[in-house]
Amino acid sequence: MNESMHIVCPQCDVINRIPSARLSEAPKCGKCHRLLFDGHPVELTESTFQQHISHNDIPLLVDFWAPWCGPCKMMAPQFAQAATQLEPKVRLAKVNTEVEQMLGAQFAIRSIPTLVLFQHGREVAHQSGAMGMADIVRWALNHTD
Repeated sequence: MNESMHIVCPQCDVINRIPSARLSEAPKCGKCHRLLFDGHPVELTESTFQQHISHNDIPLLVDFWAPWCGPCKMMAPQFAQAATQLEPKVRLAKVNTEVEQMLGAQFAIRSIPTLVLFQHGREVAHQSGAMGMADIVRWALNHTD
């Protein structure tokens, strides 16, 4: 049986229903017709965050960061590279804690960068500190179903 999955569009935030067997075939959004997986982390805001953690049937790995943070700047290209390795199995996203302070507080972000992995709307893993691309990929895959 070809099970369908819900995938939130990283461009327009609309929920798409995609057969799981077709996730790796460059699916496009039914509304904006852009790629659902483009190998780049999604920038999330307070208004889009809940949509992405609650309505994606794939895990969502969020990097909580700030523009003034040296380790965050060092990890940013590694995190972006990890997106090319993990999609479509895992969606990667970024939250700027300087702008989205409520989200940082909601998830008890005490140091940055901090990676938080969500599955089915719930936090399943939390890791503080900068990591390289291979470590990000390994960490994410070790904590997903």
